[in-house]
Amino acid sequence: MPEPPVPRVLLEGLVLGESPRWYDGRLWLCDWGAGELLAVDADGHRETAARIDAFPFCIDPLPDGALLVLAGSDRRLLRRAPDGTLTPHADLRPLCDRPWNEVAAAGGGTAYANCIGFDLMTGEKPAGGIVALVAPDGSARTVADDLAFPNGMAVTPDGGTLLVAESYAARITAFDIAPDGGLTGRRVWAAVEGSAPDGIALDAEGALWFADVPNRRCVRVREGGEVLQTVDTDRGCFSCALGGPAAEPLLFVTAAEWRGTAGATEARTGRLLAVPAPAPAAQRP
Repeated sequence: MPEPPVPRVLLEGLVLGESPRWYDGRLWLCDWGAGELLAVDADGHRETAARIDAFPFCIDPLPDGALLVLAGSDRRLLRRAPDGTLTPHADLRPLCDRPWNEVAAAGGGTAYANCIGFDLMTGEKPAGGIVALVAPDGSARTVADDLAFPNGMAVTPDGGTLLVAESYAARITAFDIAPDGGLTGRRVWAAVEGSAPDGIALDAEGALWFADVPNRRCVRVREGGEVLQTVDTDRGCFSCALGGPAAEPLLFVTAAEWRGTAGATEARTGRLLAVPAPAPAAQRP
């Protein structure tokens, strides 16, 4: 296993950074605590691209250049055009009335969104989560259920598999994607005992990075669960993304001190970290 690289602080002063994505030549992320959608360049200069009044909220780009914005507490999916205009895309309340968590764009303008099935911030008892398929016209249907806190998601480059981090089950779960977008063939892609996988990023070698809040690290694993690399930090790692030049890829990590749900929006301990990565991001389907 290679020597662990030392993360570089690219940006600090965040409240709770989440859902980083390499998009349009910059690293975009959601600061949940501040309600800001941010774009950050290679020198750490930040731009507030939008203000989103939702907690949580997450993003993922579509092939046409638009950006999907999942306003979790509003139970709806928005679409941000390249000119910055935000428009409603899908109403997810009929599928689950609890806060929605993560979104992953798929082929043909479709997307997957997940709901953990309970309201973590109000202390509700854990319940099974779901994954929904959102069509290009905004219609949505449930395609998987009984997930143990579904978190980060990624679609493989061939568009044939959806990977879902189950934070409360210490595993990465895989589904086969049917021609109509439905999910079948549920299986354990990687068991990661002792971890709580959160946001994930798939790389060009078929390995997967996952962020881990309680263990304050990001871990690179291959299918089957073999650990290839670990990046340790001094605070909880909430999510990660691959980006930067293809010849010198970087792993971007959003990290913050987690003080429980009561203190999630109280202090600006959040950072955006950057660390050299062994492989660039996987191609998007």
